[in-house]
Amino acid sequence: MILYVAIGGLFAFMAAMVGVSYMDTPELEKAELRLGGVEVTDVNSIENFAKLKVSFLITNPGERTFVIPVISYELFANGKSIGTSSYSVEDIPMTGRAPFYPGAEIPLDSYLKIFLTESNSDEYLAIVNDESVEFSVKGQYTIETAWQLVEKEFESSLYLSVN
Repeated sequence: MILYVAIGGLFAFMAAMVGVSYMDTPELEKAELRLGGVEVTDVNSIENFAKLKVSFLITNPGERTFVIPVISYELFANGKSIGTSSYSVEDIPMTGRAPFYPGAEIPLDSYLKIFLTESNSDEYLAIVNDESVEFSVKGQYTIETAWQLVEKEFESSLYLSVN
């Protein structure tokens, strides 16, 4: 009889832990991600590709500290898709990742290599020649705490004009 009570208590404890972890979901959903900048870091005119540094600004307006292990995205220039990439620190333990404390805004950088093709030549040349370009990004990111993972979709745009 005591064994059944102990097993029942264990299941009640596990159910309570799961319930408590879901109470953080509204706080984690408050996280905001936006496109912070796109910068050309390298242009290879022999193999016709450019390497871009894509910066994301993540804001934590909630009350729970979290980390961002993955950002998967598609980048657009002047409305045309120029490539997909991702930011990933899944192989780093959670304690080694950048923590997003309440009220914090932290940039995370990702890199994307784009190739010159017939279909994207106008956008490619505008980017590498430092002309005005409207960048937009669409994707998904993961918010992680010790107890929970939340996946959230995002869209953001940024207009970079020539000075």
